[in-house]
Amino acid sequence: MPIERYSKEHEYVRIEDGSDIGVIGITAHAAEQLGDIVYVQVPEVGQKLTAHDACAVVESVKAASDVFSPVSGEVVEVNAALADNPALVNEGAEDKGWFYKVRLADRSELDQLMDRAGYEAFVKESG
Repeated sequence: MPIERYSKEHEYVRIEDGSDIGVIGITAHAAEQLGDIVYVQVPEVGQKLTAHDACAVVESVKAASDVFSPVSGEVVEVNAALADNPALVNEGAEDKGWFYKVRLADRSELDQLMDRAGYEAFVKESG
């Protein structure tokens, strides 16, 4: 069972059992709020990220938004398919529309993020 955690900025990190690699992207809620996504800029492989730092950009027909890394670590892979087809984020933000993978620097940072139930409650409260 993977570990899934969510930030207040509407990013998710998913980690498979026993792995130190986190898959990161924006939540389905964020993709829905943005509307049709037309461009995604992801960080570079090898880039070192600090939790809460802006590291990517997503642009829709409505707006451009920074994407903040929910955890610290080194980028080990990016979703190259997004360059040609940014609409993958609209089609499946939390599966085929992932942005990048990071080797976690500090697993304890996950404790500062919400689980799915906490995130869903946060979205409801935010209106």
